[in-house]
Amino acid sequence: MKVESGHPAWLRRLCVAAAAVVAAMAPGQAAGRIAQPCQQPHCETAGTIRWERTLPGSWLAQGGLTGTAPAGGQAFAALRGQVAAVGTGLTVYAYGAGTGQPLWTDYLTGFPAGARIVSVRAWAGVVTAGVAVPVPTGSTPAARAARRAGGLRYEVLLRAGSGQRLGTHPAAPFGGAVAAGRGATVIVGARSVTSYSDRTGHPLWTRGTGALPQTWQVDGERIYLTVAAKGYLGTAPVTALRRIDLRTGAERLVRPDGHDFDGTLSLAFGGVLLFSNPGGVAAYSGTSGELLWRRAGVLPDTVDASAGLIYLINGRDLLGVDPQTGVARSHVPGVAGGATSGLYGVRGGAVLGLDRGAPGKAWSYSVATQRVVWTSRPLPWPHYFVDLSGIGGSAPPYAAMVLLATCARLGQQLPGSAGQLCARPELVLLNR
Repeated sequence: MKVESGHPAWLRRLCVAAAAVVAAMAPGQAAGRIAQPCQQPHCETAGTIRWERTLPGSWLAQGGLTGTAPAGGQAFAALRGQVAAVGTGLTVYAYGAGTGQPLWTDYLTGFPAGARIVSVRAWAGVVTAGVAVPVPTGSTPAARAARRAGGLRYEVLLRAGSGQRLGTHPAAPFGGAVAAGRGATVIVGARSVTSYSDRTGHPLWTRGTGALPQTWQVDGERIYLTVAAKGYLGTAPVTALRRIDLRTGAERLVRPDGHDFDGTLSLAFGGVLLFSNPGGVAAYSGTSGELLWRRAGVLPDTVDASAGLIYLINGRDLLGVDPQTGVARSHVPGVAGGATSGLYGVRGGAVLGLDRGAPGKAWSYSVATQRVVWTSRPLPWPHYFVDLSGIGGSAPPYAAMVLLATCARLGQQLPGSAGQLCARPELVLLNR
């Protein structure tokens, strides 16, 4: 079974003033330029475009963080192994990761009007699509339960090679598939975590998580879910954590040493759990619940799984710290200022960046040398895919690839809009 350990979280910088509760829940993007573009002849060796393929449907080209996006909403994408998958509306498109050749297209039927894809995640052999469904009105028990849970969501399982639909299962609004492989997919639901057989669709094991959806984080082969009286939408303290083995379903309760966990569960990596609060972060052992270290005035941001570091926002800078001790091992200065570039994640000791707008370029900044080490050729109106869970999106933790949407040719200007129709939207895969 394959699970994710990278948690990109750049959108948190846009929400620093909203304190750590927001930061703990929404990964994404942040503005900032940290160095001048790489000008040397070798710079475009890495950052080379592997392939470009025209995207179906109606897309817009816009400035700012949006870039190239569907005219009717948002697009979600994921990259894993041999498959790059994109979902928009109720349609999932799959492409071969090596060549960009279209593999299959699947329109997700059986959902009511207003339903839409809100997540795409790719795994070894499986692509999963989260579908949000409008909450029913009225005072029926089902409607009241859906409103208490924060909405309705289902997870659709598709065979990666063919698009064959393997099953549809209920999921929490900010849950869905968190692990897949070996013939089973694990899904976080509103009241439980369940492993489903890909062959039969039947549950292999299930573990209850309470009456309301809880905050969760995946770390290696385990998932941690909070025990909080009001769930992830409430302000009640986290009194314990459920630690569940994603292969077997074995569960144990992890309690803090003496007091409640301090803040909101934000990251899990290397057996360490980070909780964020208005004063900073507190790190706890995922085994014993023991407080390991604190750091004031910072927010959790992302994980560089290859380098084994947790990155924290410290004012305008990023700090890469040892998960067990909190000792700073790397420093990226000045990433929170400026408005011309976006920073999207740290992978293998390099910060991935993207210049926005018509002449956009992707680039990589080495944490060790403190300089940009490669720059791509222009990528007009680029868009970087993210997933609110930290699972999926443009840059897998261990694969040396980046998936983007761009607009190769503009169409007409839209009345009353800052965007233009995109006459040729493209899906682009480049090296990193």
